[in-house]
Amino acid sequence: MCRNIRPLFNFEPPATRNEVHDAALQFVRKISGFTHPSKVNEAAFEAAVEDIEKVVKRLLGELETSAPARDREVVAARARERARLRYG
Repeated sequence: MCRNIRPLFNFEPPATRNEVHDAALQFVRKISGFTHPSKVNEAAFEAAVEDIEKVVKRLLGELETSAPARDREVVAARARERARLRYG
């Protein structure tokens, strides 16, 4: 999985539209192999990003859990600490 795609489920506050868009964009970039599509592929690229955004929003809306919502700041702090220990 692409390292830039982060889990978006079960956070308080819920994932923002920008976070969903960024994850969809990164997914399409990974699948297509394009960071920036050519003009001829731009419409297909953007349509795919929009379609994936819709699917992600539906998925996040339908998932259920009994676990308490995670705090974004706590998760980010743990990730920074892991990176600090790993990379110095």
